[in-house]
Amino acid sequence: MLRYHEISEADHRILNPFTEEKLLLLGEVSRIGPGTRILDLACGKGEMLCRWAAAFGSAGHGVDLSEVFLAAARRRAGELGVAGRVTFEQGDAGRYRASARFDAVACLGATWIGGGLAGTIGLMRSAAEPGGLFLIGEPFWTDEPPGEAHRALGFARDEFASLPGTLDRFEAAGLELVEMVLADPDSWDRYAASQWWTIHEWLKANPGDPDAPAMREFADTSRRSYLTYNRRYLGWGVFVLRDTAGTGAPVSPLR
Repeated sequence: MLRYHEISEADHRILNPFTEEKLLLLGEVSRIGPGTRILDLACGKGEMLCRWAAAFGSAGHGVDLSEVFLAAARRRAGELGVAGRVTFEQGDAGRYRASARFDAVACLGATWIGGGLAGTIGLMRSAAEPGGLFLIGEPFWTDEPPGEAHRALGFARDEFASLPGTLDRFEAAGLELVEMVLADPDSWDRYAASQWWTIHEWLKANPGDPDAPAMREFADTSRRSYLTYNRRYLGWGVFVLRDTAGTGAPVSPLR
């Protein structure tokens, strides 16, 4: 699957259904500012860390399995002149153990690293400063999907919840939802549909590649499942949360 994503998202900077405007809005509503230290688990191409460092003066560290994505992240940091403020490390984000605490810990669209939402929150909690932010990108069901939707999209029936059900899961983990930025159908289309073009061009350029048959099947399957189920039933957003486990403390601004 990593190889599929390295190919299909080769032309993407943001590896989730967010536009550039929504990514910057997320930084604004999260009160990211000069000196805010951010850890991004499964950071992909590092666009969030790089753009926020350039726009808000923050600093950060990203961890990802893909050297292809990390090479793009380092190039992007150089392009934006923030290489001195953001660093990237190849590794399994699910096994990463931070040597320092961060003001904000992010995992956008990759809660599989901890075996699901609850496990990933545990990983994030170990790296967050007391009172720090949790930025969690997570799908949710916008309407009750038919059984075949789970199979077509490759999700277990209880892997995701409705939007209120997602809130319930956060609260059960001791987190308070304080802000959010949600994808919309247009940003979903830009994320998903642009991959079809990228894969089409890759297949034209690499007809004899050993991965070509699997890549064509991946494109055909993901395109049909997106149009049939994803666009109608599945939402996605980044939820901004504070840790309230065992404290009962009120939420206060980051800066």
